[in-house]
Amino acid sequence: MKGKATDYLAQFQATGALLDGHFLLSSGLHSPRYLQCALVLQYPKIAEAMCADLAERVRQLEPQVVLAPALGGIVLAYELARALGVRGIFGERKEGKMVLRRGFRLTPGERVLLAEDVITTGGSLRELYPLVEAAGAQVVCIAALVDRSSEEKRPDFGATLESLICLSVPTYAPEVCPLCKKGLPLVKPGSRETLGGGKAK
Repeated sequence: MKGKATDYLAQFQATGALLDGHFLLSSGLHSPRYLQCALVLQYPKIAEAMCADLAERVRQLEPQVVLAPALGGIVLAYELARALGVRGIFGERKEGKMVLRRGFRLTPGERVLLAEDVITTGGSLRELYPLVEAAGAQVVCIAALVDRSSEEKRPDFGATLESLICLSVPTYAPEVCPLCKKGLPLVKPGSRETLGGGKAK
């Protein structure tokens, strides 16, 4: 990892956003490392600089709106939209289904940039696709602060993926997780809730 990516990773480390332990990811997988992007994005100057860089990488695709999943993608969508001079909106889950609320909408033919703080399996981003398709809009690019998907399991979104950092971090299905076998407490990031016993409840 060279250049700016190294600098950005150093900012994650300096702000305590790169955590070590035993974590339950939103995908249901377990991991020994977790990137808590909220801890780095709480600093407006850092958030502005990171998103300005990311915006320049996708500007030539001429996105007209940035769409991200709540909650983690809200700040990212706003800062990317600000750097690109377009709208920034977010989807929310209602009764387990991703929807647009608060008067947000997409229009037919609108060029959409999907944004996420960290990509592992890409599940949250995939939930946004039906919203784009239902509106007759078009996904032109995916933007992420961190792509931590393994190369052999990288999600295929059918669109270009741009990220500031590519970080190889192992993930495990709960039934084969070596951290569980060691009895290390399982933590649900964000809430800092310890699920106990090395097993998800």
